[in-house]
Amino acid sequence: MLWIILTAAAAPLQVARNALQRGLVGDAGPWGATLVRFLFGLPFALLIFSVVALLTPDAAPHLSSRFAIAVAAGAAGQVAATAALLVAMRRSGFAVATFMQQSSLPLGALMGVLVGDALSAQAWAGVAATTLGLAVLSWPKAEMDKATRLGALFGLASGLAFGVTLNAYRQAGVALEPAHPIYAATASVCVAQALQSLGLGAFLAATRPAALRAVAASWRQSLGAGFCGAAASACWFAALAMAPAGAVRAVGVVEAPIAAAAGRRLFKERMTLRQMIGGAVTACGVVVTALG
Repeated sequence: MLWIILTAAAAPLQVARNALQRGLVGDAGPWGATLVRFLFGLPFALLIFSVVALLTPDAAPHLSSRFAIAVAAGAAGQVAATAALLVAMRRSGFAVATFMQQSSLPLGALMGVLVGDALSAQAWAGVAATTLGLAVLSWPKAEMDKATRLGALFGLASGLAFGVTLNAYRQAGVALEPAHPIYAATASVCVAQALQSLGLGAFLAATRPAALRAVAASWRQSLGAGFCGAAASACWFAALAMAPAGAVRAVGVVEAPIAAAAGRRLFKERMTLRQMIGGAVTACGVVVTALG
């Protein structure tokens, strides 16, 4: 199915974006690095939408209060989730933080029920297995320092915010143009990233102008993060317009092993045996969910 292909394509793009953003946290801070994905991703998002719009001449978008509320909620949740994830990466490591972010699967599935999405019994069994894997992964060790524990909490907070974001963006796409999900997805990406760029840019201008200067100074690296972010968001949004958030997030867990490999190669990180077991259980759980 097309939504599975789009989700699988989004995962490596998201890992690449996270890796590029992680390198910006030191100078720009988590909020500045978060701005990068939206501000530098917006031109690419507009370009992608222009191409899709030309290829979809019969699309008839319906602007409504439901769309406005959903896309605004998704935009705010994505900002919070990204900032929390970047903090988690700095404190707990790139791979572990990415695994912790997978808590958006069970949380997103539960939230999806509230807005009318249904999962099968097998899918719920997968969600339960995923939750168990996350518990194994995040269970604090006696010798774990305070910074690492705090990083794990930020990872879980990121998953919660992403759970909200996934369902909000799904509702936004369905409200805008249900007959053309890719058109609705790319249009929603443009609106969301414009809101995020304006809101976060204004916040940093008022509170952390040095972060804005750091973002501007690193524009070459920021362009790479922006492109990967815009492409990943377009794929995520399109998949969410076609399938429930829980199922989309389940397939998206393929980013976890990619992140583990990236963390080891780029940042010289090593996962413990317990973390690998927890990650394996998490992966099995999401596969069961996807097949359900």
